[in-house]
Formats: sequence, C-alpha cells, structure tokens
Amino acid sequence: MVKHLSKSVLLTGLQYTVPLAVLFTCIILRWQNVPVIDQLRLTVFDLYQQISPREFEDVGVRIVDIDERSLQEEGQWPWPRTKLSELLYRLRANGAAVVGFDMVFAEPDRTSPSRVIHDWPQSPDNDRIAEIAEALPDHDQLFAQFIQGTGNVITAVQLRNGTFERLPRQVGNFSAAGEVGRKLSDFVPVLPSAAKNLDVIENAATGNALVNVSPGQDGIVRRVPLLAAIDYDQPGIGKPVYPTLSLEMLRVLQNAPKTMLVRMSGASGGTRWTSSEGIVSVRVGAVTIPTDHAGNMWVHFTGHQQDRYLSATDILDGTVVAEILQNKMVLLGTSAAGLLDLRSTPLDRVIPGVEVHAEMLEQMLLEHFLTRPYWAAEVEMLVLLIVGMFFVLTVPRLGAVWPAIIGLAIAAIAICISWWAYAQELVLIDPLYPIFGLAAVYLATSSIGFMRTEGERRQVRAAFANYLSPALVEQLAEHPERLKLGGETRDMTLMFCDVREFTAISEGFKSNPQGLTRLINRLLTPLSECILSREGTIDKYMGDCVMAFWNAPLDVENHAHKACDSALAMRSALEQLNADREQEADQANETFLPLNVGIGINCGDCLVGNMGSDQRFDYSVLGDAVNLAARLEGQSKNHGVDIVLGEDVARRVGNDFAIVELDLIAVKGKSEAVHIFALLGDKDLSTKTQFKTLTDLHAAMLAAYRNQRWDDAEQLVTQCREIARDIGSLEDLYDLYVERIALFRATPPSREWDGVFVATSK
Repeated sequence: MVKHLSKSVLLTGLQYTVPLAVLFTCIILRWQNVPVIDQLRLTVFDLYQQISPREFEDVGVRIVDIDERSLQEEGQWPWPRTKLSELLYRLRANGAAVVGFDMVFAEPDRTSPSRVIHDWPQSPDNDRIAEIAEALPDHDQLFAQFIQGTGNVITAVQLRNGTFERLPRQVGNFSAAGEVGRKLSDFVPVLPSAAKNLDVIENAATGNALVNVSPGQDGIVRRVPLLAAIDYDQPGIGKPVYPTLSLEMLRVLQNAPKTMLVRMSGASGGTRWTSSEGIVSVRVGAVTIPTDHAGNMWVHFTGHQQDRYLSATDILDGTVVAEILQNKMVLLGTSAAGLLDLRSTPLDRVIPGVEVHAEMLEQMLLEHFLTRPYWAAEVEMLVLLIVGMFFVLTVPRLGAVWPAIIGLAIAAIAICISWWAYAQELVLIDPLYPIFGLAAVYLATSSIGFMRTEGERRQVRAAFANYLSPALVEQLAEHPERLKLGGETRDMTLMFCDVREFTAISEGFKSNPQGLTRLINRLLTPLSECILSREGTIDKYMGDCVMAFWNAPLDVENHAHKACDSALAMRSALEQLNADREQEADQANETFLPLNVGIGINCGDCLVGNMGSDQRFDYSVLGDAVNLAARLEGQSKNHGVDIVLGEDVARRVGNDFAIVELDLIAVKGKSEAVHIFALLGDKDLSTKTQFKTLTDLHAAMLAAYRNQRWDDAEQLVTQCREIARDIGSLEDLYDLYVERIALFRATPPSREWDGVFVATSK
C-alpha cells in the first residue's frame, strides 16, 4: 500500500489553506470590483428603496412637462423659439424663482422668418416679402432676449462621445480642497465632446449645466454625476468641469458664488480612514452634498409623483394660477415618448429623465442625502477579513452544524445593520458581499469535511495528482486495483527535450538562484503545454530536461504524429519566449543569452506501468526505444538541428511532415546502426517545390558519401547549402559532412564501410 503523509496532517493543512485561499480570493474579487458582485450589491440597494422609498415632500420643485397633450395642442416638436419665449415669460411672470431647461438648443430655429423664406419658391413676387422677413427679429435672438430679460434661467449641456468641436460656456465652476497635485478631472467622468446651445442662447443664460443622467450597466439610474469634465486641456486651467442641472439651479436660487467647493478625501481637517482617494462632498452656498468618490450623488427616489408635473400647454393658455408657480424651482422637460428622454430607476421602469433632476433638487433643498462613503468598500473588506479569519481559525474545530448556525447569525446581523444604516442614517452598507464571502469560506470548510469521508477515490486523486498525468489519475480513481507494482508492453512514442549550453546560462545566475528557477519554469511551462495539449504524458522533469510519452496510460491515435506536432509547437513557443526575453534584456540593458533545446523522438515497444519499490513507485516507461530516444536528443547538437527523429517515427509520419535524413549512426551503447532524421517543418513545407528539390539533392549527397564518391558528395553539399538556407537550419549538418569527407580523404575507410558513423558521445 502506498505510504502518504499522515491523513490527519494532510486534512489539517487543507482545513486552513483552502478556506484562507477562498477568503483572500473573495477579497481580491471585491477589490477588483467584479461587475457581477457589483450588480448584486446594487440590487440589494434597489430593494431597500423599493421597500422604503423617500417620502415625497413638496418643497417647491415643479416640472413643466412637454407631454403628449402639449404636443397635440401646441404642435409637433421642436416648437418655435417664440413659443418657448412665451412659455418662459409666463413662468417667470407667475413667480417661478429659477427655470432650468432639460433640453439643448443646438440648432437654429427653422421657423425664423429669415430662414423660412429660403424654403419658399423663388419668384419676383416674393422678393419684397423676403426683404420684410430679413428685417423681422430672429427667433433665436428673441429667445435669448427673453432668457436674459427674465433672468435666473439655466441652459443645458449634454456631454457625449464624439469629436470635440467647441467648449460650452462655463458659469458655475469648482475649487477642490485636498488631494494635493490632483485635478478634479482625475476623479470625475470625462467625455470627449458636448452638445451645446447656440452661443446667443447660451450667453444669455444665468447658468449653464449638465443634463447627463448616467444609467448603470443594467440601464437603471441610481447615481447622477454632480460634476463632469470635457476632455480638452486649457492652458494653465486643465479640463473644464461643469455642474449638473440641479446643482446649478440650487446655486442660482441661493445667489451663491459661481465657484463651488469640492471636498476631497484628503482635505484639511478631515479624517482619512483608508488609502482610498476621491471626492467626499460638494458645497454650494449653504448646502453640502455628499458624493461617491467620482462625484456622483446617490438619488433617494420617491417614485413617480404626478404632483410635480404641470402641462406646458396649461401654462401657455393661462389656466395655471400664479400661486402654483410662486417661488418655485421649475424644470422644463418632456415625458413624451417620441422625444426619447425616458429612464429607468429602482422604483419605476419608465420615468422622464427630467424627474430624476427634480428628485435630486428636492433632496438638495431638504438636505436629505443617501450616501455610500468612499471608504465603505474597504471597511466591508476589512470586516470580511476579520470575521473570515475567525471562521478559518475556529470552524474546523466546531464540526458541520455550528458553522451553519454562526453563518446564519452573522448574515442576519449584517442584514440588520445594513437596513438600520439605510433606514435611520441614509447610509448604504453592503450586507451581501460579507455574507457571500463567509458563505464561500463555510462551503470550503464543508467541502473539506466531505472530502474526508468520500473514500478511496478521493484519496487516490489527492495522493497522486501532483506527480502523475491527469489521465492516469482519473484511470486509477476509477480502478484503484491498478495501484500496484507492474506494467504492460505498449507501442509508444517517446520524447526527450534538453536545454543546450545550460551550464553557461546557469553561470549567469550564480548570485540569483531564484532567477534561474523562474527562467526554468518560464521555459518548461509553455513546452509542457505543447505536450499536454496534444495528449502527451509528461513522465518527469530532470532539471532542464523533459521526458514525455504518448499512447499510455490511454490509447492515443497517431501518437507519432502527435509527438512531431508537439515538437514543432515547442519550437515556436521557444522562439516566442526568446523574442520576449531579448526585448526584456534590451530594456534592462542586460546581456541576452538565447535558450535553445534539442529534441529526440523515437517509437517502439516499451514496458510502461508502476515501477519502484513497495514504499514508493512512479508510473514510468522502460525499454530500448526509450534509451534510443534519449540518444537521439544528444545527437541533435552533434548534427546541428533541434529535432531528431528515429527511423520508425520517420516511417510512420511519412509525408505529413518535412523530414530529411541526417545520418546512419550507431549511437553510444548500441552496436546496431539506425537511420536518423531531422524534422524541419509541417506538411505545408513538405509540399513546397524547394523542399522537394532539397530532399532529392540531399539523398543524392548521402548516397555519394556512403559510396565514398567524395568529389560528388562535396559538390552536392554545396548545392544543398544554397537551397537549405531558406528552408531550415542545416548549415552545421553540412559542415559536419565536409569535415568527415576531409577526414576520409586523409584516412580512407575500408571498402566494406557501409556509411555507418559510430558515435563516441551521447
């Protein structure tokens, strides 16, 4: 029976290491803010609002709605600017304190007389009319005069993607306190362009503000940026930052300074509990608005309230009495579906975008703010770490029932604390993530307990997974009776791969053994992947050498082809690794030593199975074919190629690869000579005319050499060199034959010599 580490020692290690790994994985996932986890957290916050929405209080915010009835009564959109001028005049005349437009007037009014006349048929009779039309007021200029004359009007800016054209007018701006050396645009949303109003309209307004309402990945609006920037650097100023519509209306209402104060996490006088950077709050006049780290305000929704709305057509026809608008904050927007300003919120599947701004403005006036502090995520992770470590250290001793009871208690406490924070303090604390993390730790510990009782199959996998092939582990798990000494004879393909000149490379790491280890791992990882992905089994690693085989323990069809394909893939992986290392060496101004490998591949009958002693055995392979494969790898250096095939391999793969014969050689330790071959490339190369020409000349050269026709052999070597330059690295091989020919000229072999070269080294 195999002797392993003590079962209790193994399980004790797993009971601590696995939950620890799960715990730290949960922390890392939260740190990276994985979208799935973020979405689950937002769903919990949505549920809180659905259970207990903000109570609606009338604080004087009204929406003048260009609704379906207004379009039926007043005509299709866009309305003439003269009608909008009348609407604006009536709003201000009825006592509206501030009017904010949730729409952009980016194009000239097509109904202006001077523009309409160009659409009429041209005739002499219309010339006089055209002169009169040109003298009439332009509707855009007239609209601008009403905006400027009535005062306290905020126009809109829509940040967007696209090509930058012109900067919108900036009225309300910001000054940041804290985060020395950082700009606001480093934290807030930055977009490359903006849809802006006509200059004449924009310049007449008291303020100019953003109407961007940014939904989450699921299309639901939960947070709205109080400030955002355009990606255009102004000399000495940086990127211009604009306030949102509700913020700018609040500033104008209070007649506050144009510069609003943004407080950062490192501001003077503030306590910074974590390393998180970001925005903490925005102050406008007497109101301080808490934000998230990017300057977004969490909206605490009441849900759709019809009491906020007034139809634009009712304002225009005078049916709305003045008291209704007296000292009110008025947002002018649309709920008409055709105008495409509809949003989704946690409480409403469809709601006009202008109502989101209205809800924000109400919260500002009430100083009622839903917050999630910038440090909340780190505190949640810290709590998870502390409680999770408690679980890791104590749960293994408590059995299976108590961890479940403790986990349920902690989950209940987390939910209660989170709900209390929302309902009483308007603070958003995520209960789901700590519960998720602790549940994962609990499942990890429970899984270890289950593993302890699973039985022999689990024990086999745990005992042998680290040093046997995955296929063998599964086979042994299904058939534990095979876990004994012995083997079977199988036709197999063997591969040996060794790094050339590794001693010289190692000398460069005398003072850095860890660096040498990393280099070896960096080499063996892709080479191993090339083998494993082609159904090979790695027998063992011997320093810088890899031994692998095919067709055991499971049958592998065309295993010789799989081995050759693996060798070519290993060559490509090594080329990529050397290219990466050379680039790294150039950047570090270090000497680059390329890694080169020799590969030997051979086929034949082998004994494969569990070999060793009763105390310790390995699944391995023995046989003459194995020894020859190792010798072939050694001959790769002598013959100047990187992949050497045995005769049986070359016969099996046939014309499916580009192969040339290297030599007829008696390798060290064997008296019988064997033909050896070089693997130069895949089937595509083997079909090229140039390669076919090379194989013909190369075969003729070998025939001349073995028949002791030295002059013919030398001439054919020269021809082969010319063709081989564009096919593969055979230069060293032809140098070898030139040297041999020179030696045989000086000391001719016997007449009975059959061309066999007797190797004196491995």
